[in-house]
Amino acid sequence: MKNTLLATLLITALITSMCKTIDSNVQFAPTILMDSEFLATTKTQTKNKDPKLKPAFDQLLKDAEAALKEGPFSVTHKEKTAPSGDKHDYASYSRYWWPDPNKPDGLPYIRRDGETNPASQSLKESDRQRIGALGLNTETLGLAYYLTGEEKYAKKAAELLRVWFLDAATRMNPNVNHAQCRPGHNNGTKSGILDGRLMVHALEGSLLISGSSALSTTERKDLKTWAGEYFEWLTTNEMALQEAASKNNHGSYYDAQAMYFALYSGNREAATQIAQQFVQNRLSSQIQPDGSMPEEMARTRPLFYSIYNLHAMSLVAHLAQNVEVDIWNANDKDARLRAALDHLTPYTDSLKRWPHPTIGECDRMEMFPILQIADRAYPDGDYLKMVEKLPVARRQIQRENLVFPRMR
Repeated sequence: MKNTLLATLLITALITSMCKTIDSNVQFAPTILMDSEFLATTKTQTKNKDPKLKPAFDQLLKDAEAALKEGPFSVTHKEKTAPSGDKHDYASYSRYWWPDPNKPDGLPYIRRDGETNPASQSLKESDRQRIGALGLNTETLGLAYYLTGEEKYAKKAAELLRVWFLDAATRMNPNVNHAQCRPGHNNGTKSGILDGRLMVHALEGSLLISGSSALSTTERKDLKTWAGEYFEWLTTNEMALQEAASKNNHGSYYDAQAMYFALYSGNREAATQIAQQFVQNRLSSQIQPDGSMPEEMARTRPLFYSIYNLHAMSLVAHLAQNVEVDIWNANDKDARLRAALDHLTPYTDSLKRWPHPTIGECDRMEMFPILQIADRAYPDGDYLKMVEKLPVARRQIQRENLVFPRMR
């Protein structure tokens, strides 16, 4: 009886606290990845001019004003058509592949892991920069609309979505068959599926502007249809399935991407299956008991890729909550996900030297969103204390102060 009374009092206190934090007039955004309660709290805080969020909010509005002047973006804007000959097909080039200096024509290209070939980012030939701009700008505009209610942001976000996904003259075909081409080797690689994750930012942007009429009901339905078609390609195409079999961060991001598109298109059954298999397919196979990740350690930038993979895994664990699957505490005896977290957390401090060979330095700010997610998942770990090791000026403007969490 005493325990029941205590539980009731605690729940009542929690609800009361939440009501005080979130303005009763604030509408929750129907987001999939971003936590809608976190967003609602942010909206209340920015409305009340909370000084803690001012640097990040000011940066968001600055970015949103810039985004109003950019785009729209389309795969049809590149001068070089994709190898398929269809101008609506996405195409990009592997960033770590370079012309062979010992060959007159440079073919076939050779790999220089960790070194970006500037030509791979060419706007004339590649859509990689466009898909990145689409994702970031649509998310920026959507978030600015949700927090301020200013229609100009929603209208611009809708334009970006319409041109990239919907308009017959400019839409992208729902595939990335020609992502990360390697000249002299192939016209697309399984690694290129990674590019598709950037569209998650854009689709979350579409949900952030749900309170606006900038997108019609038909257009919203068509976006879900497009997402469903892309998910179908992602789970049936031979190259995409090879990426699904990857044993490193590519496999983890494949699951993050696939789960998101399944949820966006309303396929909860498929999302549930991905979530249920994640511990065995990714955590147990990729993370050692000490928290290290052998596949990422084999790279030329092991700290960067270890953090990169942990972020993907954390996003899948978060998305799995949409289908009531608890990955954070699954198979708790091994606790591989938390082992990886504890293994990397000390390196938030830039004064702590990474003890393994690496090309260049890893930006320790990459740990910021992971620590934020970890603090939610494991409140007993006090992970946010490590955030204090990061430069104050930089961490104050991070978008993660306003949003929880984000696709990387």
